Amino acid sequence: MPAEPLAATPHPGRPRPAPHPLSTVTVDLVIPVFNEERALPGCVATLHDYCTRRLPFDWTITIVDNASTDTTRHVAQDLAGHWPRVRVVSLDRRGKGNAVRTAWTGSSAGVVVYMDVDLSTGLDALVPLVAPLAVGHCDLAIGSRLAPGARTVRGARRELLSRGYNALIRLTHGTRFRDTQCGFKAARAEVVGPLLRRVRDDSWFFDTELLLLAEHNGLRVLEVPVDWVEDVDSRVDVTGTIAGNVRGLARVALAKLSGAAAVTDLPTRPAPGPTHPDAVLRDRPRSRRPWLRCPRPGARRRRALPPPGHHPATPASG
Repeated sequence: MPAEPLAATPHPGRPRPAPHPLSTVTVDLVIPVFNEERALPGCVATLHDYCTRRLPFDWTITIVDNASTDTTRHVAQDLAGHWPRVRVVSLDRRGKGNAVRTAWTGSSAGVVVYMDVDLSTGLDALVPLVAPLAVGHCDLAIGSRLAPGARTVRGARRELLSRGYNALIRLTHGTRFRDTQCGFKAARAEVVGPLLRRVRDDSWFFDTELLLLAEHNGLRVLEVPVDWVEDVDSRVDVTGTIAGNVRGLARVALAKLSGAAAVTDLPTRPAPGPTHPDAVLRDRPRSRRPWLRCPRPGARRRRALPPPGHHPATPASG
């Protein structure tokens, strides 16, 4: 019979090991909703079940009612009464950006997330989205339908508009991220707070403006490839939204040129240094072309050729 592994018992004179950083992180999952009385119960039940089984963090679900005119607010309150980890924020002014901004700035969590109520993005991407933020590897993390490895199911028209809009962003602003509009984003709260004070849009351009300002101010933005299936019941006017976003792109470009896009109160990131304690890389001589100074092992050194027109002197006969 194999022996059971012994539990690690700390020495009486030694301090207990610190808890794993993931176990101390709090995550707030924000769901902005407007007139979603039918979709909301299934969304929250699915998300609550997934987080209970799979999410290795302390988490909360926040439903933000965006001035709904149906019974969405009452449905949300019933869900909060059923599950202690669900809370409700009710707003009197519409706007997806306003809903996310209000929930994120009012949250006490270390990592804040938002996702669309239709759960078009597969939840298996949730841990890869949050974990790099939890350990401080990046400042913002975004789900991407256009990153390598992503799998997307949607109509040709929406695919064309999405790719065209994101190509326009890269062309006009020189950005590195590929997908600004996927409703699946997360951020470190200490970083996104100062950033949100510079974001002016409260509607559909909110996502793009947030990412443009983040990259402009030197923050790390991580793209996570996702599985995404289009909700055929979506009421988003994609064409009208993109038209408004184009005006927003021009506004942010002017803000960059004038200096108004700079965020001065962001937390500072420690300067990079060598990982190995005995590293001496900074003491070694540097060369702009080190490969010219390091011949391959066993390679024979070639004799330098004389410059054109040079004739070696011949010894005088005598």
